[in-house]
Amino acid sequence: MKPETAYSQSFKIKGGDFKNAGTVSILIKKILKEIGLSQDIIYRIAICSYEAEMNTIMYAERANVELVITPQEIKMIFEDEGRGIEDIEKAMKEGYSTATNEMREMGFGAGMGLPNIKKNSDEFRIESEISKGTKLYIKVNLN
Repeated sequence: MKPETAYSQSFKIKGGDFKNAGTVSILIKKILKEIGLSQDIIYRIAICSYEAEMNTIMYAERANVELVITPQEIKMIFEDEGRGIEDIEKAMKEGYSTATNEMREMGFGAGMGLPNIKKNSDEFRIESEISKGTKLYIKVNLN
């Protein structure tokens, strides 16, 4: 752990595991509550982590999530092995979705995941390579 890092933890997500959907987000939220962060910060991180987790479950085979908390910020990196995002600009538009009918029947695929992450983070970047996977960088400032 770097000297400026107050806390760091990794999590694994299995693609297609709708039964355990939200588990990682709940663990992250619990950690933030234990640290004593404000409800506003916890709310924003919970939205970002849940949306990213659901995208992994829906579209990737697996992912590693890295949570890093410093006195200044919270960073989450979701790095998945999956099909990748063909058109990031299009994927960032509210309402755009490539969800299957099955996913929609379960209540997912409204096309708000990535826009919600962007809206609730202070910094958000996506790197994606077709047939390899996607990496999301999410940062929320604590000031």
